[in-house]
Parts: sequence; C-alpha cells; structure tokens
Amino acid sequence: MTGISVTEFQELSYQQRIEALRATKMRITKEKQDIIGSMNHDDWGLILPPADRREIVQTISGSGMPITDALIAGFNVASNHPSGGFFGPKAVGENYRALLEMHPIYIDPISSLAGGYMANFMSYRKPSWNPDLDFSFLHEDQKKYGLGSGIGASQHFCHDLEIGFKLGWGGLLRKIHAYREWHQTNETDAKLLGQKMDFYAGLEAIVLGMQNWIMRTADQAQAMCQAERNPQLRENLEALADINHRLVTEPPSTFREACQWMNWYQMAARMFNGNGALGRMDVLLQPYYDRDMALGILDDDEAIFHSACFLVRNTDYIQLGGPNASGADTTTHLSYLILEAAHGLKIPANIGICVGDNSDPELLRRGVEIMFEDKCGTPKFLGIDRTTEGFMKNGYPVEIARLRAYSGCHWSAIPGREYTLNDCVKINFGKVFEVAFHEMMGDTQIAPSAAALYRLYESHLRLAVAAIAKGLDYHMENFHQVFPELFLDLLCYGPIEKGLDASHGGVEFYNLCVDGSALATVADSFAALEQRIDKEHRLTWQQIAGHMASNWAGPEGERARLMMKGIPRYGSGASPADSWAEKLSAVFTLLVKEKPTPAGFNMIPGLFSWANTIPMGKELGATPNGRRAGEPISHGANPDPGYRKDGAPTAMAVAIARVQSGYGNTAPMQMELDPGITKDEGGVEHVADLIRAHFNLGGTQINLNIMDAEQVLEAHKDPSKYPDLVVRVTGFSAYFASLSPDFRQLVVDRILTE
Repeated sequence: MTGISVTEFQELSYQQRIEALRATKMRITKEKQDIIGSMNHDDWGLILPPADRREIVQTISGSGMPITDALIAGFNVASNHPSGGFFGPKAVGENYRALLEMHPIYIDPISSLAGGYMANFMSYRKPSWNPDLDFSFLHEDQKKYGLGSGIGASQHFCHDLEIGFKLGWGGLLRKIHAYREWHQTNETDAKLLGQKMDFYAGLEAIVLGMQNWIMRTADQAQAMCQAERNPQLRENLEALADINHRLVTEPPSTFREACQWMNWYQMAARMFNGNGALGRMDVLLQPYYDRDMALGILDDDEAIFHSACFLVRNTDYIQLGGPNASGADTTTHLSYLILEAAHGLKIPANIGICVGDNSDPELLRRGVEIMFEDKCGTPKFLGIDRTTEGFMKNGYPVEIARLRAYSGCHWSAIPGREYTLNDCVKINFGKVFEVAFHEMMGDTQIAPSAAALYRLYESHLRLAVAAIAKGLDYHMENFHQVFPELFLDLLCYGPIEKGLDASHGGVEFYNLCVDGSALATVADSFAALEQRIDKEHRLTWQQIAGHMASNWAGPEGERARLMMKGIPRYGSGASPADSWAEKLSAVFTLLVKEKPTPAGFNMIPGLFSWANTIPMGKELGATPNGRRAGEPISHGANPDPGYRKDGAPTAMAVAIARVQSGYGNTAPMQMELDPGITKDEGGVEHVADLIRAHFNLGGTQINLNIMDAEQVLEAHKDPSKYPDLVVRVTGFSAYFASLSPDFRQLVVDRILTE
C-alpha cells in the first residue's frame, strides 16, 4: 500500500516517509484520473475501493454532464420512500452506518495515521431531494435569473473539533443517550418528540458506524503488525493498533492521537456530505503539542510528520494564525510546523495564512517563500481584519467576529455555532443583465440608454434577490427532513442538546451567504454600451442587439465585437468600467442587506463564482463586452483576462479592493505571477507588500498561483508530462492533470494574460 519498497531492515527518516506518502498520493491520483476522469473540484483524498470491491457507474449531473463515479460494490441503500431514496435523520444515519460498517480498510504502514476513505455517500442519494417537497413555484425566477438557490445544499459551515477532542466517540455516544432520555422525559409534543427520537437514532447510528470502522482498522493494524518483518514498520503498526483501539471510545491524549482522531472525523465528514471545513488546526492541536513537548515525547520533526500524514489524507480548509476573541494573534511555532508539513508534501492543500495588523509578519513571509519554492498554490492569504470588521456590521461584537475561522473556498464561519450555506447561493449578474437588456430593447416606450438599462437591471436584481430569499427560507424549513447535517451536528453546540439539526434551529447563529457572479462581464458591458453608443455614437442600440443575437457573426459582427471589447475595462484603473463595477457591487450589497429573508434570516453578500464560471456562461447569450454566447463568465471579483496590457497586479489589487461587499463574506483576488519575479532583488518582499497593500485597501482574501507559463502550456497540451503540477483553480487547489480541458483553459487564460 506504500509508494516505495521498504526492505526488511531499512529504517526511513521522517523526510523519506513524507516522500513515500507523496509517492503513494501520486499513484492513487493517477488511478483516479484513469478511472474517474476529470475532477473539477477540490482534490479530495478519496482512495478508490479495491478492484474486487469496486463498482464503476456513470450518472448525469445537474448541468447535464456525465459523471463517472467509483462506488463500493455490494452496498445497497435501505430506502424509506417510493422514489427509492432515503430521507430524514433516521434513514440517513442508518444508511451511513451500513456504509461505514462495510467500508474497506486502508492502512499505509509508512503513515503514522490509519485510515483512508473510499466512498462518497452523496453518490448513493438518488434522488437527492424528496420529490414530495415541491418548490416548483420558485423555478421560473431561478431559471430566469440564473440562480444557484442553495436549496438542498449541505455542509458549508464549520464544526468545532474541540468537542470531539474532549469527548471522543464514546463521550459523544453518552451525550446522545443522555439528551435523548431528557427529551423523552420532558417533551410534551408527541409529533416533535417523534422527530427528535428519529434525530437521535440517526446520530447514534453514525457514531456506532464510526466505532465499527475504527475498531476493524485497529484489528487489521494488529494483524499486519504480526506479519511485518521491518522493525520500524512493525513498531508503527503496533502503535496504530493501540492508538485506534483506544480511540474507539476514548478521547485523544497526545498530539499523534489528536491527529488520528481528527483524521477519522474529517475523512468521514467529507465522505458523508463533501464537508471540507476544518478551521484553526494550529489552535486545536496546540495543547497536545505543548503537553507532549513538555513530556519529551514529541519533537518538531515528528510533529511535522504527523501533520503531513493528516494532510495527505485530507485536503480540508485550514486557517493558520489569526486573532483570538481578545484580539491577540494565535500564531505559534506549531503554525510554522503545519505549514512546513504542506511544504514537504507539495500536494494540493487548502491552508490559509492570516494577514492583519497584529498578525505575525514572518508567517506571511514564509508562506510567500514556500509559494515561490513549490509553485503549487499553497498557501493562500486571508485578510483577517477586513473580514472581522465586515462581519461586525451584521450586528456582532468584535469578540464574536474574531472567532470566525477560514473553512472553505472563500469563506469563514464560527466553529460549531454558526450555520451559513457559504458558497452555495449564487446570482448570475449576467442573466439579470440579459433579462433587463431584452426588456429594454423590446419596449418601444423606453429610449435605450445605459442609464435606462441600469434602472431595469436594478429592478430585476431586486427580484432575483427576493427569489433567493424565498428559496433560502424553503431550504431552512425543509432540509432537515431530507438530508440533515448529522455528522456536523455531532461537533456543534446545540443540536444534540436541543434535538434539532443545525439547519433547523440547532445552532446559535444563522447568516446565509449570497454571492454575486459575472461582475466584470456586466461592468464591462455597461461601460462598452455607454462609451460606444451613448457617448461616441459609433454604433446604435439596434445594431448591438442584432450583433448579440447573431453571436457577433460575420465581418461586421467581429468588428463590432472587437470595438466593444476594446474599451478601458474593469481593472484598468479609474476607468468608467471600474466605476460601473463599484456601482454594481454597491447595489447588490444594498439589495441583499435591505432586509432579511421573509422568515427573518440574515443574508450576507459577497462576490464569488467558484468553478461555476463555465456552467453559468453556458446559459448566457452574447454580452456587450464582446463575450460570445456560451463562453465562461468572468471569475469572481476579478477583471476579465487581458484587462490591461501590462496585467499590473497593483491595478487588480486596487480594483478588487474597491468592490468588496464589506459584511464578512469575501470577494477574493485570484492572481497569477511568474516565478521570474524572484530574480529581482527583494521579490518575496514585493509580493508580501502587495498582499498587505490589498488587505489594507479593503481586500479580504487572495488566491495566488506562481506559475511558469511555458510549463503550464505544455501541461495543457499533454497533462501526463506534469502529473504533479498543482494549481489553485479558484478557492480550491487541484492537480492540473485532474482538471477537464475547459477548466485547464481557464487557468491557462489567466496565466497568459496576467
């Protein structure tokens, strides 16, 4: 199961073992690429089931694209609905327990942590939504405005691992039993009592399934220990057996045990519903590190190795540094060790370094150095002061705002206390613009102009926000009956105590995030219309409408397209397009914050498209910025590629800082830099200064690639030449060879133009 061959008496250093982990990771990734194909998402640590227990299936995604998946052969869903699906906490928990209890065992004798996950529980959920819960009354507006409604979206908030570290699986089971008994005694509403009993049954089933999986793995490690002839590996397997037999019921007590417990939870949470949140890994592990160092049973090399063993199995979203509730920076020596673990592996990782007035500047510098050395999109950078200040504008005190932890592509959440639906809800500004444009051109009572178009755009954007709000209420009312957040409920404050799912009143805070997409597409479109038609009169509104309808066909269409595209665009600096982008962001923010949802839930605006630039573009016709029908929309808050001939990073940094919504949901800056910048004296300092400057101007997050353009072009032509090339696609990082050709093209376009 290892990536290298170890002789009978060979002893490996920690660095050699990390290299072996990386080799195994590459072998597993290549196997997934060969069997599954393109993976346009986070590079999950998923391992394919053994060939004799593997079932390959192909399904159709919501976008109509075929998806290949590898399932564990022999697992049969126990349905509780005529559709063949399974819904509600009891059915979900029991089915997940059944999957865990038949899950294949994975142990790498090189690793200090046992376990590997081989299934995606969501793949077994067909249908994924209970057809009895009909929201077709929302479909018209959702389609009209290109809305990602969030209905049925799971996870995308952050649990608190500290709960698990304190209780262990045995303590969690006792907690479930205690509160179930309390509600049986005190709940007077028979219907509500029945719902709570189903909820506790689902939670109990999941914990029992986890204990079974861990116990079987510990037993297997013990069996492997007996057969292993290499003394170092035999000792490691014996330790794995002892640790995991204890962790079946007991909480972790050492740094290694804490990493192992975290490994089990994060793997199973990812497998349950795609959860990738983790939070403050350095803060969570610090007490164990301090204790073990004081006892003399841990050194830094070993701490790096245990951290690397965790990171190779889990590509979760991790924050390093940042303030505690009182504002003091939490960066410690352990923060650096975790960063060095990622540096040693050089695989996709989603580690974010906090940058702020009180943050450790050396952690930022080391992060930039690693980016230049590894060229794999790790780490990313978090504007912790701006996001904290923004979240306070929702009515929270600074002590609460500081507790939010980086937990996903572009977002943060208060661990264990806040439900957010981050990165699940999108409004395609391009579709809103398209509706407004067609309405203006079809109404003979309206004299076409950029100003008249904007008035219609604002009116339709208000309707789109209202439709989102209704959809969010529908999700909040019904999701707990469909696919409750059972695994995350275990490590939240309130769900077990109240007998309520986190999506349905179980936690303390509810802040539902709403992202706008296609900002540059629409800003450049408004600016082009205003300049070429209203001001210069080089084209008419009817001509542009005709060219867009024909998708810029013919020589005249191409001439018009280039003319519209040739204006000073968003990101060029102090241009009309920059002003339009700021105006569009401001009105979006205003409309989202104008009022809560009808049921009273707070919404928080941000600007982010994730990897939806391609599907959102496919449903959008030609736009006045010269974009052809079906082409991708602009990426997040970024200017479109080619916005300036010099591609000045400072111009981008200023532009994106000025379009922030400012309520704690981010508008990240995606930036590509050439590694040749290090040839200049002080290159690392220049990049660190740019990062700080963007955040000082109001920026909230930076996703950075340092890439050799020629290498990326070669890899695009033949990905097999660079199997270990890692890129940060958007909020997530992935192997370049794992991306589909159209997703690789997005990265190529950014790199070549920036």
